[in-house]
Amino acid sequence: LAEVLPDVPGVALLLQVDDGSGAPLLPGAVPYEEALAAAAPVPPAGLSPHDRYIVYTGGTTGMPKGTLWRQGDFLAAALGVTAPLDEIVETARARAGLRTLPSAPFMHGAAHWNAISAWTSGGTVVVQDDPTRLDPADVLATCARERVSALQIVGDPFARPLLDELDAHDHDLSQLRFLLSGGAVLSAPVKERLVARIPGLRIVDVLGSSETGRQAVAGTDAAFRPERSTVVLSADRTRRLAPGEDEIGWLAQSGRVPLGYLGDEAKTRATFPTVDGVRHAVAGDRVRRLVDGTIELLGRDSVTINTGGEKVFAEEVEQVLTAHPAVADAVVAGRPSERWGSEIVAVLSARPGVTPPGDDELRTHCRTALAGYKVPKAFCWVDRVERSPAGKPDYAWARDLAERMARHGGGQAARQSPNSSVV
Repeated sequence: LAEVLPDVPGVALLLQVDDGSGAPLLPGAVPYEEALAAAAPVPPAGLSPHDRYIVYTGGTTGMPKGTLWRQGDFLAAALGVTAPLDEIVETARARAGLRTLPSAPFMHGAAHWNAISAWTSGGTVVVQDDPTRLDPADVLATCARERVSALQIVGDPFARPLLDELDAHDHDLSQLRFLLSGGAVLSAPVKERLVARIPGLRIVDVLGSSETGRQAVAGTDAAFRPERSTVVLSADRTRRLAPGEDEIGWLAQSGRVPLGYLGDEAKTRATFPTVDGVRHAVAGDRVRRLVDGTIELLGRDSVTINTGGEKVFAEEVEQVLTAHPAVADAVVAGRPSERWGSEIVAVLSARPGVTPPGDDELRTHCRTALAGYKVPKAFCWVDRVERSPAGKPDYAWARDLAERMARHGGGQAARQSPNSSVV
């Protein structure tokens, strides 16, 4: 921050939070705790639904982008809040028993949206003792101690460690009624384990993004039921697809959508196209609209691998790999291939105390659920699969590792530590 402040004119207030690092105060900064102690509460004034709200998203790849919403649109599209203020207050008074724990970092939209949603409904937001990392024992112990009724996670990357902790130690989750997931795939086998392990648990698997808000919801099954404003656009983004049309399209949001990306007109035009005179938001998810109107999620277009002329969605292969009992985590990437253009490589980590299976066993496992061209050509075992603190896979890291693996070991499987060379 010290490096960029000279390039940011007009800073009126700089608050510095003591993070325990011992770093000195920046010039002109005010210690947060001192400012808080000196502040007098004032009721909000002059609020408007036209006020802006910005949520930063890095997406699956690329530089972070500031998604710019009108607050009125954000409350409706992302949180489902459309009632007048007086009605919201009365409803909140009647539902004050909700206690939610957003386990993801608050910089992640799914976590702070969960917190804001709880507050608008009169609930309490609980934070685990150590919010700097995902500690399954800490999260579950906090849920038990604080009698948490709703837990927010980020798909399989959070659910699997939590299930391992539940298998190893008892935690009183008798008050836990809702598990809210978003931001990553929550696979069907993991959903089944969660419901079996926590009696009475209701899973709310939300499909959406920082650019669209809430688009569809699934329960224990894998069928996503779309919101009224959710549509599927054709591959060329010129028309809406009807249920049952056999075409892979784009998941899109209509109606209340963001104003665009802050300071980036080119990306705004690409992400928020106008179709039949209606402005849409297209975050990049590829889907099918099934005959019954539900949505089949295929994966994010930015991590699609084109191998031998066929498109393979990385998430589909990852789900099959992590269904193997020896695999703790997996990220799938493409690397250059003379024969295929790109070939699929899996980067995996093993469950604690388990010997990684051989290549042939993994390929046999994959072929039970995948077409042959989707089966990885190589496997790279690492101590830990790299993910962001919010659980998002680091595909750039996986691609770099897959390419280094080819240079050092050809097409053979390799083992390496996340921060070392392939061995």
